[in-house]
Amino acid sequence: MKITEPPRGPERRKHDLLARLEREMDVWVATADADGLPCMVPLWFVWDGESVWLATRLSTPTGRNLRDGGRTRLALGDTQDVVLVDGDAHLYAAEEVPAAAAEAFLAKTGWDPRADAAPYVYFRVRPRVVQARNGEHEMRGRYLMRDGVWVV
Repeated sequence: MKITEPPRGPERRKHDLLARLEREMDVWVATADADGLPCMVPLWFVWDGESVWLATRLSTPTGRNLRDGGRTRLALGDTQDVVLVDGDAHLYAAEEVPAAAAEAFLAKTGWDPRADAAPYVYFRVRPRVVQARNGEHEMRGRYLMRDGVWVV
């Protein structure tokens, strides 16, 4: 890859990140079990302005790992234009999920996990660390959030 653009400033990176969270449908969800066995799957998601909401079955490795470990790393994009979100995951049963989150999930994806014949649960992922970079030249300044607080 040949770098042709200067690195984005922090405000532009945050703007681009928030736009991606609104627009993109899928996020890579990385988890690990108690033995450290990794699992990574793509899931639909919705961003509510503070947290990422996911839905999956509790019987899947991802569901169990999120429930048991309470942490995840989410990834958007490819290796040249990547967003990484490290966050804390909190489980909500389908009948306990806040209506606003479930309705936003339905509006974005067209799917309502609460109405599915298979039992689904929701996870709210609160970001603790957010990184965004578009190419090697944006490694410096890639941290947009640390300890759950925007640094931009």
